[in-house]
Amino acid sequence: MQPITHVEGRAYPFGRQNVDTDVIIPARWLKTVTREGLGRGACDTGRAEEGNVFDDPRWAGAPIIGAGDNFGCGSSREHAAWALLDMGVKAVIAPSFSDIFAGNAFKNGILTVALPQAAIDRLMEVAETDPISIDLEHQVVTTPFQDRFVFEIDPFRKHCLIEGLDEVALTLTRGPQIEAYEARQLAEQPWVARGTGPHAGLAA
Repeated sequence: MQPITHVEGRAYPFGRQNVDTDVIIPARWLKTVTREGLGRGACDTGRAEEGNVFDDPRWAGAPIIGAGDNFGCGSSREHAAWALLDMGVKAVIAPSFSDIFAGNAFKNGILTVALPQAAIDRLMEVAETDPISIDLEHQVVTTPFQDRFVFEIDPFRKHCLIEGLDEVALTLTRGPQIEAYEARQLAEQPWVARGTGPHAGLAA
């Protein structure tokens, strides 16, 4: 996944509470066998409403969503994170998130920032006219008007996002240790290797 250190740009002033994953990506979009193109269905329900921010040219391509409390609740579909990523979203700011959605977002390289409602209200006000900046390294959200909001993040997740490490890449960083373990096991327990031992060739 792509490393994240800063996310800066316009933010969709969505602000709605209890947005579940079916709102983020409706079930009718889940028949695809690829992640590509899911962005077209992202927030499809909201786009059906008049004056929705997702089709407003003022926020076209915005990398941030400003949302309300309990964002990403509902089913555990990882497609919700895939859809947001495909539409160009790199961060979501809200008072709170569903644990499963926050985990899926992290695994796919989307930063979730939890801030108090008062901070969200101010950011939504700024988002109407100006960009917002998120500095992951220093864990702060700022605006052109000297607003500064500090946020917390799990140190492990912060490290993985900054380094661009998904689960596969994280495993590969331990390549030398894995190879050393396999070599030691082969030396100490050669019968576990395929094709060796008294039962070689028998089905497991």
